Amino acid sequence: MLKTHMCDPQLLQKDLSGNVYIVTGANSGIGLATSEQLVRQGAHVICACRRVSAGEEAIASFAGLRGSAEVIQLDLSSMASVRRFAEEFHEKRDRLDGLVNNAGLVSKKKTTEDGFDIQIATNYLGHFLLTELLLPILRSSAPARVICLTSLYHAGSRNNPVTVDLQDLNYEKRPYKPTSVYAEAKLANLLHAKELARRLEGSGISAFAAHPGWVQTRFGREAMQGWSHRAMVIALIPLRRLLSIITPFEGAQTTLHCLLDDDAPKKHNGAFFSQTGILYPKRENWGGGWPMESPNPNARDDELARKLYDRSLELVGISA
Repeated sequence: MLKTHMCDPQLLQKDLSGNVYIVTGANSGIGLATSEQLVRQGAHVICACRRVSAGEEAIASFAGLRGSAEVIQLDLSSMASVRRFAEEFHEKRDRLDGLVNNAGLVSKKKTTEDGFDIQIATNYLGHFLLTELLLPILRSSAPARVICLTSLYHAGSRNNPVTVDLQDLNYEKRPYKPTSVYAEAKLANLLHAKELARRLEGSGISAFAAHPGWVQTRFGREAMQGWSHRAMVIALIPLRRLLSIITPFEGAQTTLHCLLDDDAPKKHNGAFFSQTGILYPKRENWGGGWPMESPNPNARDDELARKLYDRSLELVGISA
């Protein structure tokens, strides 16, 4: 079994009193575990959730911890919802120490109200717009950090590395396979962090791409019928140790390290931090790394990262 990367215990003892963080998709899984730990250390966490009731039910478990949390509605598939969230946040808060772009989904083909593919919108474009709208407060709060959650899916395979098709980002022309679209969105997340770090160099804002590992959550149900998802989970139980399936708290470790490690902004701004997972083509990649170089050459393509950023600005309606 691969060894799970865990934060230095001292990082999880840091006093975060007065710090403010936003965590998207904070009502379950990795987002909930990340939020709970930050609140445990004294921070105030804005839990950005599509379903407010689910978020409020989840954060009720934080009662008695040092910090605090609140829920603000955010549907990342809707650019209007993203803009409303940013406006509400600016009205309530005057600082932001960290933005965790955590929420994600795998889904069958759907088109959003903005004409985007549901996966590209939720996993990437919604987070891209949210980050852009929050840059002013991140700048004024510096030092601040942005964490873009990616996945080992971004790598693809030895003979077929994932890339981003800038001419058909919303899969209007290509055949639609949910896992392939998800992989492209996750590569976009990694490239977003990389280019964000380059563009914001010297601003006091650092950005990181984080793969949380293969975490035992309800993630993926959107793309499969309920019975098939349950069957897959049952089938994987005997393989849990072999595949290094980890808990949400263990999955939150990569995010927490990127948020709290003192050396990360100085030494590894824009880098890819990976929990354990099967990353082609060499077995030594399976152990992950904080940080590590992605085996996908497209994840290291500076020109692709720049072009994707510019194309994303156009798509969400922001002038360069």
